[in-house]
Amino acid sequence: MIFEEMADFVAALPPMQALIGLDLGEKTIGVAVSDSFLSVATPLETVRRKKFGVDAARLAEIIADRNIGGLVLGLPRNMDGSEGPRCQSTRAFARNFDKITPLPITFWDERLSTVAAERALLEADTSRKRRAEVIDHVAAGYILQGVLDRLAVLRREGTAR
Repeated sequence: MIFEEMADFVAALPPMQALIGLDLGEKTIGVAVSDSFLSVATPLETVRRKKFGVDAARLAEIIADRNIGGLVLGLPRNMDGSEGPRCQSTRAFARNFDKITPLPITFWDERLSTVAAERALLEADTSRKRRAEVIDHVAAGYILQGVLDRLAVLRREGTAR
């Protein structure tokens, strides 16, 4: 099921299962996973996109291997907050993936996540070649960490379990 509201997404999550964060690009999908306590996001891998069935099969493997309880998709809004063609593509991916998984799915505003990932990699003195290899899953880590930080606030406020 796809949830627009974070509180509804949280309510649908099974206890003690990790989340997966996805940074959907035209050519790649950056993948990050959390721990089962939903506190730390870790960049995992970059999946080279082929077609939906192949991409979904690889993501399903990761979900099964990592005991994933929910999905977070980065939503690439425009800087003014509006949604363009890339958002429509992400929402279509979510609708298609929702047909093959019972897991809750939500979106997270990913504006500037790739910029933040690039900056972190530059500060770590990562070579240009290595940055190109890891940028997508590092960006997915930023997206997922944003959700985890929001969940921590909701838990402190008592609006999430």
